[in-house]
Amino acid sequence: MTDNEQRPKLQTRLPLLLAATLALGMFIGQKLPHYDRNFSLKSHNSARSGTLDEILRYVEAKYVDTVDIESLRATAIDHLLDGLDPHSVYISPDELKAVEDDMNGAFEGVGIEFIILDDTIQVVAPLSGGPSEIAGILAGDKIVSINDTVIAGIKIETGKIYNKLRGPKGTTVKVGILRGRETALRFFEVMRDVIPVKSVDAAYMLDGQTGYIRVAHFNGNTYQEFMQNLTPLVEDVGMKSLVLDLRGNPGGYLEEATEMLSQLFPEGKLLVYTKGRVGQRKDYKSNGRARFDIQNVAVLIDEGSASASEIVAGAVQDWDRGWVIGRRSFGKGLVQEQYPLSNGGAMRLTVSRYFTPSGRCIQRDYKQGQDYDHEAERRLVNGELSNAAKIQQADTTKYYTGQGRIVFGGGGITPDVFIPIDTSFSSTYFTALRQQIPQFLSRWMEGQNRANMSSALPEFVQNYTVSDQILEELASYAEKQGTKKNPAELAKCRPELKLHLKARLAKTLFGDEGLYKVLNDDDPAVEKAIQVLKSGQPVAKR
Repeated sequence: MTDNEQRPKLQTRLPLLLAATLALGMFIGQKLPHYDRNFSLKSHNSARSGTLDEILRYVEAKYVDTVDIESLRATAIDHLLDGLDPHSVYISPDELKAVEDDMNGAFEGVGIEFIILDDTIQVVAPLSGGPSEIAGILAGDKIVSINDTVIAGIKIETGKIYNKLRGPKGTTVKVGILRGRETALRFFEVMRDVIPVKSVDAAYMLDGQTGYIRVAHFNGNTYQEFMQNLTPLVEDVGMKSLVLDLRGNPGGYLEEATEMLSQLFPEGKLLVYTKGRVGQRKDYKSNGRARFDIQNVAVLIDEGSASASEIVAGAVQDWDRGWVIGRRSFGKGLVQEQYPLSNGGAMRLTVSRYFTPSGRCIQRDYKQGQDYDHEAERRLVNGELSNAAKIQQADTTKYYTGQGRIVFGGGGITPDVFIPIDTSFSSTYFTALRQQIPQFLSRWMEGQNRANMSSALPEFVQNYTVSDQILEELASYAEKQGTKKNPAELAKCRPELKLHLKARLAKTLFGDEGLYKVLNDDDPAVEKAIQVLKSGQPVAKR
């Protein structure tokens, strides 16, 4: 986690959908937010809104027990919005700053990634060039105190840690560190600065002509990051084809998605349009400012790809611009506008639907209440994630791509090439062990000589092997944390656990690019993307 948020990173081979569901629950209310600063309620009858406040005043003055009025108010607001749709949400004043920091692509803090291990903060890595690295903090350091307040061993909440590490740019925070086996604290004065929230996790070449870019979400800097990563791949390496990985990407700003799409289309192509009860249809078209000639494109999606991710995949599919590979996307086709509230919070209200160029609305049904939040589990149970024939099209209306292929709406983007999920190794035991990997490796690395592992990432990916001994040590560590050993289950998931151990180790040594190079080295979706891009086969004649 970083000091700006606790955001689960979805790995490209993540077989269990719980993590995807949690990530969507965190981000789904933030899709396509617009900021309408000119709208005013003065023209509306605001007298009706006083009833709620009147009731709350009676409760506060007369109710038999003492109650938290603000908590009661928030509950009433949440209940009201729950009756509309899953993406109209209330954002409390306490939450708003963190939400906007994430979506704006930056926050002010010290710039470290950390985990909490045995009630102690352990630094996974300082941000390269960030305040903590400049101050001298290293990966593996344990943070014992912040501003002379001891925070180790007291089960401090993650949110409170963020609050202590964050602060205005230019202010300082004093951090007490235990390093290695040292017994005396080292103290560092870290000057806070603006810390970017990355949306592009990795960008590198898969082969001599095929580039890979993974976009984690669409915040205010996504297009800029995308171009910063795309440019050297084209200009320095000669990239001709692109694999754009949007798996697990829960969306974000519509405009960032359309700016990215403009790099793939000639000027004037319709990319998406929106329509609501109030206002006219709004079209978003390619702007004609494509800098590079990207010949072939493959977009990777899965059940965790939502909103702006689906806009990208839908435009590429509807114009037959490239291959969409993976599994059916989440199905979020509603657009929100954000309105400030007098208490310092905000409301995101669904005001329109968006439609892909062929006219599809890919929003799935949300009238079933709680079932909406458990779509991933439902797809797993009904077999859709393993068998494309089990995909249930909620809307059988036929739409047509530019070259006449039939596509459907009403429940996400169905890929051109289906990649089944591999659940052969999945079990409760596997999940428990995988969750222990970051903590285990942090301890394990303390006794290792990093220089002996590899001098460069390519050699690490090709040559490094996770031994059976390391795997057994992980199982023993997990048992100490309460997960009883299960030799039969361990044997079943051994190859996948070794992959995750190697990937996490690569992240520790080489950053996010190391993580994804290891995971993608044996990823069926990535392998299929390379295959179809090399084949030169038109999408329309798959």
